[in-house]
Amino acid sequence: MSGGTALSGRVRVTGAKNSALKLMAAALLAPGRTAIDEVPDILDVAIMSEVLRRLGCDVTYERTPGSGGGGRVVVDVPEKPSTETDYDLVRRMRASISVLGPLVARCGSARVALPGGDAIGSRGLDMHISGLERLGATIVSEHGFLVATAPRLTGTSIWLDFPSVGATENLVMAAVLAEGTTVIDNAAREPEIVDLCSMLTAMGARIDGAGTSTITVEGVEGLSPVECTTVPDRIVAGTWAIGAVMTQGDVVVERAVAEHLTVALDKLTDAGATVETLPDGFRVAMQDRPRAVDVVTLPFPGFPTDLQPMAVALAAVSTGTALITENVFEGRFMFVNELVRLGADVRIDGHHAVVRGRERLSSAPVLATDIRAGAGLVLAGLVSDGVTEVQDVHHVDRGYPDFVEQLRGLGVRIERTQRPA
Repeated sequence: MSGGTALSGRVRVTGAKNSALKLMAAALLAPGRTAIDEVPDILDVAIMSEVLRRLGCDVTYERTPGSGGGGRVVVDVPEKPSTETDYDLVRRMRASISVLGPLVARCGSARVALPGGDAIGSRGLDMHISGLERLGATIVSEHGFLVATAPRLTGTSIWLDFPSVGATENLVMAAVLAEGTTVIDNAAREPEIVDLCSMLTAMGARIDGAGTSTITVEGVEGLSPVECTTVPDRIVAGTWAIGAVMTQGDVVVERAVAEHLTVALDKLTDAGATVETLPDGFRVAMQDRPRAVDVVTLPFPGFPTDLQPMAVALAAVSTGTALITENVFEGRFMFVNELVRLGADVRIDGHHAVVRGRERLSSAPVLATDIRAGAGLVLAGLVSDGVTEVQDVHHVDRGYPDFVEQLRGLGVRIERTQRPA
């Protein structure tokens, strides 16, 4: 890609990856045909589709024209799904673990391979396991698999040591078919949690408190398939917003929910941007070089850890010095060495990064280490002189549908090339 172009125009955000994958897993809770709209056309969705197929489901995906890379997934779930997921799929995507709760709740057993995913630090499954055990499941680890059994789960009180999104989702999906009432304290509050609970409620579940730190689930005997729409992807929307500020551009982000990015958009306002909320999205415009702003990542409603690489990239071209503090994933700063190759002045001290802004970065070949790091490096390339090459962009493909095409639509000179083996 060539640097020096201000992002300008309109871009549409499709459904959130981090929600769509869990909605697909939730379809396992009810036999029959569940349809999910605004599902991003990304590799992780293809992997989850194959996970569900190997569990006996019929899964189809059809893109929606003009959606910005989204489409409809239809999952037809059999009366008796298989209960084992293969390592060759699960190792490629951590979200595969989200089938554990639904399978145990509906089938009484599950054998799920231990997951892989992005290299951004420790994300243990202790809270998933301990929560399911509190619900009455017996879980052992053998030969690289988690094996869970429970003739019938029973409602209970669960306290999460950390408001883990994945653990909250798995436990809610398990609790909806448990006998009695389950109370999950210190639950995650992310919009994706609310989205999942909305789908489950439409299926017939009884859930109260979604979006708060205490979720109460009253178990029911069975659920029914539904049609639903995935919540807009706040991380993709935030990426475009930060890109507009970094490049001193003017971008309208369509189908975005500003309330899901309150802290991030406030930070952009502090940096000097104009942020305008629209009926179906928001507009971010920047005329001058941004001012440095400090950022602290926290669980929702705090600044999202998934936008931290973009925040570091923004600080790298801002006036002044910014302190970026990472409180969620200790490995999230792994990409900084690549940003330094582009001329950024960044010093890491534990879970803090001190970033001294420079007027412009310098082009170089860099390597994407995970989804968000790859997107952050692309934004950095937009404010570098010359041509920047970002390698291993398959990571970016896992979170950003039609990324290159959307960048072109905003005026960027960019092309995707296949590097020789």
